[in-house]
Amino acid sequence: MEPIVAIATPPGRGGIGIVRISGHEARRVASALLRFPEGVEWVPRHATLAELIDDHGDVVDQVVATWFVAPRSYTGEDVVEVACHGAPVVLRFCVEQACRHGARLAEPGEFTLRAFVHGRIDLPQAEAVRDLIDATTLYQARVAARQVDGSVALLLAPLKSQLLELIALLEAGIDFAEDDISVAPASEILRRLAPLTAGVERLVQSFSYGRLVHDGVSLAIVGRPNVGKSSLFNRLLEQDRAIVTDIPGTTRDLVSETVVLGGVPIRFVDTAGIRAGGDLVESLGIERSLQAMADADLTLVVLDSSTPLTAGDHEILTRAAAQGRHLIVANKTDLPLAATIPDNAIALSATTGAGLRTLRQSILNAIGHAAQAEHEFAFITSLRHAQLLTECLGGLRAARLAVEEHIPHEMMLLDLYGALHPLDAITGKTTADDILNRIFSTFCIGK
Repeated sequence: MEPIVAIATPPGRGGIGIVRISGHEARRVASALLRFPEGVEWVPRHATLAELIDDHGDVVDQVVATWFVAPRSYTGEDVVEVACHGAPVVLRFCVEQACRHGARLAEPGEFTLRAFVHGRIDLPQAEAVRDLIDATTLYQARVAARQVDGSVALLLAPLKSQLLELIALLEAGIDFAEDDISVAPASEILRRLAPLTAGVERLVQSFSYGRLVHDGVSLAIVGRPNVGKSSLFNRLLEQDRAIVTDIPGTTRDLVSETVVLGGVPIRFVDTAGIRAGGDLVESLGIERSLQAMADADLTLVVLDSSTPLTAGDHEILTRAAAQGRHLIVANKTDLPLAATIPDNAIALSATTGAGLRTLRQSILNAIGHAAQAEHEFAFITSLRHAQLLTECLGGLRAARLAVEEHIPHEMMLLDLYGALHPLDAITGKTTADDILNRIFSTFCIGK
């Protein structure tokens, strides 16, 4: 492949900037840009001091060049990384000179694409590189780093192996029936399908949490006016972001900020108090509140424990229960209790901060953080992977139905291959040799 070049560090001015060149001629291109001290030569995987020079041999910058020899490099090709001082003009000059001497500008993601093409990483690892770069919390970074190390492939490997074993069993029974090899009975096929289906189903279900880790959680704080929504919002943010007054209807529009809980980015949305009546502006704010409530991954319904619950409170509770996951917060516990609060409500005072730690933990529990953390990142964060695993699950369920309805194994194999192809789209293609090797390693054929 032709050599490619790009600036590998973020845009802007900094102490150091790195220009990366990859390709079989990467060293030749770099040698045209650099001048080494007399007697100094390239040494693979060693940083070497050099001078970045222009066409007249004048020094533009003093740099450090590192040469990675194929295949022991990020892309699997020869790679040269030139660490310059981080002036944008110097970095651009280095890239332009590399292009003048035979390299071309890299396309977005092309270095990682070449790593995939050369077998340095699989497709889930390549996707995880992007997620690692985009991470906004340490928890997201740790999850992505595990996936860069191949955790997705490790999760899928035993499931794919079980599926290939079952396919090999049925293929052998069909192809070598004349050699008196018995076709697996229905009970054996079902026995093998059960843990395989359960494993894939578990990963599909894990995406509900993995999506929240990847994209963040939207949490709407709702309630009637003056129950303390904005005060609670400010407490959760630990800053005075929303205006707080005793006047009902102070909040007229959505106010949102993102904070990190347990490593998960959570976007808290303070909404207008929901009540009947009000002027035009307040009514529009209430409409947005109801929409934010419908769109949120989790809703906090705030009640005022110092006053009796109203019909409006009960209406909001009913709407939240109908829409999905929600938590009930009984605010103003620093005042005398005057309301009949639901048993599952979290007692809290936005004024004193009492109960805030319990609320934060309840939010994490509601999104499944504690349960998933016990499994050490054994969850799916990619929508593409979740869709393919759902497709795989459909094939496995169809195969189970085929067994129960006594459909010939030749037809059942179509369902099993239909389950295998989505796994291949995640982990890599399965060849006919893979199946044949399993057949001949499992059965004593020809004896």
